[in-house]
Amino acid sequence: QVQFVESGGGLVQPGGSLRLSCVASGFTLDYRAVAWFRQAPGKEREGVSCISASNLGTVYADSVKGRFTISRDNAKTTVYLQIDSLKPEDTAVYYCAADIMRSRCTDSYYLSKEFRYWGQGTQVTVSS
Repeated sequence: QVQFVESGGGLVQPGGSLRLSCVASGFTLDYRAVAWFRQAPGKEREGVSCISASNLGTVYADSVKGRFTISRDNAKTTVYLQIDSLKPEDTAVYYCAADIMRSRCTDSYYLSKEFRYWGQGTQVTVSS
């Protein structure tokens, strides 16, 4: 059974940092693009960042460029999202998923219908 589990969220003050983890079980991440998405209350889910297999590159939403860093450790079947300089508008539930058809992230990765294995998400709340 394939399962993705997100963790690392919490309540932080503006300007703070968090490191989110996405651990996959029953699934080999090595050859697949993996992305982080988020959904704020009352808003649609949006793509935050995507990391390609091997060293094929990363993609970031404009709203998080320079503040978020995505990385992966295939040996640990884990994808990370380091989030710095947090803003209140970053408040959302963060999810990860793998694109089962692609190894490379395109600029429009978030439009792919092939993301699977959504976890329960991890809540990030930015508030003073």
